[in-house]
Amino acid sequence: MDSKNIQKNAMQKSAEFTFTPPPEAPVFEPTLEDFADPLGYIAKIRPVAEITGICKIKPPARWQPPFSLDVDKLKFVPRIQKVNELEAITRLKLLFLEKILKFWELQGSPLKIPMIENKTLDLYCLKFWVDEEGGFENCNTPKKWRKIANSMGYSQNANTMNFLKINYEKILLPYDIFEKSKADILKTVKKTESKSEIKDDGDASNHSFKEISIQNITGFKGDYDDMLPHTSIKKTKTGSDIKTEVNSKSILETDEAKCNRELRRLACYGPGPKMPGLNDEEFDITKSRKRPRYDLDPLAIYICAICQKDHTDNLLLICNGCSDTYHTFCLKPPLNTVPDGEWRCPCCIAEEVHKPAEAFGFAQAEREYTLQQFGEMADKFKSDYFGMSGHLVPTSVAEKEFWRIISSVEEDVTVEYGADLHSMDHGSGFPTKSSLNLYPGDQEYVDSGWNLNNLPVLEGSVLRFINADISGMTVPWMYVGMCFSAFCWHNEDHWSYSINYLHWGEAKTWYGVPGSGAELLETAMKAAAPELFKSQPDLLHQLVTIMNPNILMAAGVPIYRTDQQAGEFVVTFPRAYHAGFNQGYNFAEAVNFAPPDWLKVGRECIIHYKNLKRFCVFSHDELICKMALEGDRLDLETALETQKELVWATEEEGRLRAQIASKGLKSVRRTAFELLGDDERLCEICKTTCFLSSVLCTDCKHMACLQHATDACQCALSKKTLNYRYDMDELHIMLQTLDFRVNSFDKWMSETKKMLLPTAPDIGRVQKLKVLLDEADELKIPKCTLLTQLKNEYTSATENVEPIIIELDDD
Repeated sequence: MDSKNIQKNAMQKSAEFTFTPPPEAPVFEPTLEDFADPLGYIAKIRPVAEITGICKIKPPARWQPPFSLDVDKLKFVPRIQKVNELEAITRLKLLFLEKILKFWELQGSPLKIPMIENKTLDLYCLKFWVDEEGGFENCNTPKKWRKIANSMGYSQNANTMNFLKINYEKILLPYDIFEKSKADILKTVKKTESKSEIKDDGDASNHSFKEISIQNITGFKGDYDDMLPHTSIKKTKTGSDIKTEVNSKSILETDEAKCNRELRRLACYGPGPKMPGLNDEEFDITKSRKRPRYDLDPLAIYICAICQKDHTDNLLLICNGCSDTYHTFCLKPPLNTVPDGEWRCPCCIAEEVHKPAEAFGFAQAEREYTLQQFGEMADKFKSDYFGMSGHLVPTSVAEKEFWRIISSVEEDVTVEYGADLHSMDHGSGFPTKSSLNLYPGDQEYVDSGWNLNNLPVLEGSVLRFINADISGMTVPWMYVGMCFSAFCWHNEDHWSYSINYLHWGEAKTWYGVPGSGAELLETAMKAAAPELFKSQPDLLHQLVTIMNPNILMAAGVPIYRTDQQAGEFVVTFPRAYHAGFNQGYNFAEAVNFAPPDWLKVGRECIIHYKNLKRFCVFSHDELICKMALEGDRLDLETALETQKELVWATEEEGRLRAQIASKGLKSVRRTAFELLGDDERLCEICKTTCFLSSVLCTDCKHMACLQHATDACQCALSKKTLNYRYDMDELHIMLQTLDFRVNSFDKWMSETKKMLLPTAPDIGRVQKLKVLLDEADELKIPKCTLLTQLKNEYTSATENVEPIIIELDDD
C-alpha cells in the first residue's frame, strides 16, 4: 500500500473507532532442565519467536523469586501521560484544532466547535477529505459532499452534507484563504518596511509619510469635504481598546478640529506629556516593531500596511499585537465587520499560528510517591473509571477502552507512570548480593541466570565485555504502572534483545512487530501522520508516540499481542518494535542482553544510526576489538561471530584509510580512544562514536569518522591528522589470533564430538578423553555443554576401568 492510501485508510479508521485484537504471540513453558540455561533456551525458541518479534515465557511453577525492594523506602516521581496525546493521528488533530482556535481567537472571534451526531465535528478530517476532493472550490456537487460524509463516518443525508459544507465555508475556508495568501501579505508588508527604512536615511522630501507642522495644519484653508469620514468611527481598536468618536468630549472643540482630520489626530487627551492623538493605554511605543516610523511621523500608524494608503480611515483596524494598521478590505479574506474582541494582523497571526511545535514529551508529576501511595491512587482511578473493583475488569474490556480513549480528541484522560526507575538508584526487585535480610532460600535467585541483574553478563552474552554499567541496557530499569499508562512504539538501543519480568500486580498488554517488519512500521507511521515526522524526523526514537495496531495492520505491518501476567517474562528480539499499556497497578523490571547472533544486527544498526545522525550508546568497533583481544573467554559461537565482524571491520577500515591517504592525508597519530569520553570522539557529521580511527582538523578542531573526513570542514588535508587506535598490521594480527582460536576450537570440538559418539572405539578411549580435557584447559575452553559432557564421560570411563586395574595388581 502506498503512502497516500495508508494515510486515507488511517483517516477512515480514526473517524469511526473499531478495535480488533491482533493475533497472539507464542507462549513458551520451559522445563526445569531448559530453564537452567537462559541464553541457551532463548536461542532454542528463537526460530519461532523471532517471527513474531515478541514472546512470553512462563517459568516453572516452583521458580518464584522474592520481591526484594523495601516498599516503604522506595520513592519516585512518575511521568504524566495525557492518554489521547500519545496517539499520532489524535495528536495531529489536536495540533490542527489548536491552530484553528488560535486563528479565530486572534481575529477577535473566539470559535466554538460545532457538534454533529452527538460528536464534535472533526475539523482535521473534514479538511483532509475536502483537500482530497481538490479543495472547497471543487466540492460543488452533492455527490462529493456525500463522499466526504461517508469517509468521515457520518450519515449521508442532505442535512449532514449541508452541515459539513456550511461549517467548512464558515470555519476552514477563511483559514485556507489566509494560508494561501499569507506569503503574499508578508512579502508586501516586509517590502514596505524595508522601503520605509531605506528612505529614513535619505532626503526628508522623499519620505512616503509627510511631516506636517501644527502651524500648517491650523492655517490650512483648503476643502475638507473629501477628508471627512463616512461614519462616526474614526480609528477602530478592538476589545479593550478605545473607540474614538467625532463627538468625543476629550477632543479639543475648535473649528479647525471639527473640520481638520490631521488636527484631530494630533489632539492630546488629558493632562501631562503625551504622544499627540494617542492615549497612554492605547499605545505603548516600546511594544511596536516599527519604531522608526513613529520617530519619523506619528501619523504613520494610521496608514494601511498593505496598500500604504490612509483613506477610508473608518475601516482601519489597529493590531493589538504590533500596532500596525490594516484596512478591513485589504485583508485576505476581507472582514465584513469590525471584530468585537482583540484583533491581530496577518503577520502576528502567521507568527502565532505557525510557531514551531515544541518536541512532544512527558512532564514529571509534581508529587513524589511511595509504592503504597501510588498503588492507592492507581486502584482508586481504575475502580472509579470502570465503576467496579479493578481486578474484576476483563483485560479485553480494558484493552478496547484504552484504544478508544487514545483515538478520541474529546477524551481527556490523564494517568501517571513510574517509568525508567534506575535500579542503581533504587535497588532491584530481584535479590542481589547486596540485598539486606536475605533468607537461605533466596541464594538460588541471587545466582539465577534469569535474575535480570545477571542475564546481561552471563557467559555467552557479548554485553559482558562492556566495562561500563549502562543504565537500562546492562543494568535493569524498573516500571510502576497504573491503568492506561503506556509505553510507545520503539525498538531497543542498538537493536538488542530485551527481557521484561512482571514482579507483581495486574497484567501488562504488549504488541510486537518482528524485526523483519520494522521498516514497514516506520513507513506506515510516517505515511499516516506525515506532519508529525516532518517536524520531528526522529519521533520514533523518542518513545512518545503510539498508533492503533489496526491502522498499522491494514498497511501490511505484522503485529502480535500478549498479556503478561505477574511472574512471567516477555522477550523482544533484535529490531522488533513493541508498545503496550498497563491494565492496572503493577511493578515490572527490564534489561537488555545480546547473544552472539546479535553482533551482525548490531553492526547493521550502527550503519542505520549513522544515516539518521543518531548517537550511539557504545562503540560497536570497540566491543568487537575487546572481544577479539580476550579470545580465550569466547565460546565457539561467539568466536565465530566475532571473527566475521572483525573481518568486515578490518576490510572497511583498510579501504577507508587507503582512500583518505590517496587524497593526500599524511599526518597520523596513535590515539587511545577508549580513554576519551564519548562526547570527545563523536563524528561531527553522523554522530557515531569513533574507535578504530578518526580525522581531526588542527585548525578548527572538527572531528569526523573516515567516511566524513572531508565533509566536517573545508580546511586543507595538510591541516588534518588521522588518529588511529591500531595500525592495519595490528588489526591483521588480531584477526589471525582469532582465526587460530576458532580453528583450534573447531578442531577440539570435532574430535570431542567423535569421542562422545556411541560408536567411538573403546581402545585408548580413556587416554583420548584425558587428552581432550587437557586441550580444553590449554585452549581455555569456556564452560559449555560439550565440555560438561566430556567431563562426565571421562569420569564414567575411569570409574569403570578402576576395578580391572585393582584385580591385576592382586594377581
